[in-house]
Amino acid sequence: MVIFVAGMVRGFSGFALSALVMASLVLFIPPIELIVICWFLEMSASLLMVRGGVKQANWKVVIGLVVGSAIGGPIGLYLTNTLPVETSKAIALIVILALAFLQLLKVRATFLATNSGLYAAGILAGTVSGLASVGGMVVALYVLARDAPPPVMRASLVLFLFGSSLSSLIYLYLYGMLTPRAVTRGLAWIPFCMAGVLAGQALFRPRLQPYYRPFCLGLLIFLAAIGLMRMAIA
Repeated sequence: MVIFVAGMVRGFSGFALSALVMASLVLFIPPIELIVICWFLEMSASLLMVRGGVKQANWKVVIGLVVGSAIGGPIGLYLTNTLPVETSKAIALIVILALAFLQLLKVRATFLATNSGLYAAGILAGTVSGLASVGGMVVALYVLARDAPPPVMRASLVLFLFGSSLSSLIYLYLYGMLTPRAVTRGLAWIPFCMAGVLAGQALFRPRLQPYYRPFCLGLLIFLAAIGLMRMAIA
């Protein structure tokens, strides 16, 4: 059910699949394994959505973010492999919560609209993706600073996640994270993810576009907050 709902949100908004999966399952599955699972889910979602995003995306932004993400990815994976499991869980949830609040409050950083900001956002997205698989949230914050309309934002996010997934697979292999259990889980959950993506795409209609961002961010904040509270109680 978590994978289906996350896929539906991805199909509707263009991002947040990995963030939802991490926020929901990080208490049951270690982040280092979830990152591999999320790679398979993100790639399957991208294959369904990439064709529709080619025409609407801002290619300059997409290329800059993918290049920056390729640089930042190893940093995040190194932190994930060296930090204790509980620390990784807490960092993943805090990152999701903070990024979601910033976007919900419509915080705009003018620096992000510059060329330097473009590559900085990409590097940060790669680092956060390697640590908590929420690079799409960072990129969404970047696109928000550029006042992009929902269709352009969605298309750019889809192509970014597709491009960054190609480079991240190399890093996952080099770090020895492609374990049989993680790969098996990732492959087994692809059908649920793709079914959700198709359902979410059907909901992406002009009359619903003004509501898609608040819905996704509110859900992320709820899930991350619940996860942190469970960790505190435990």
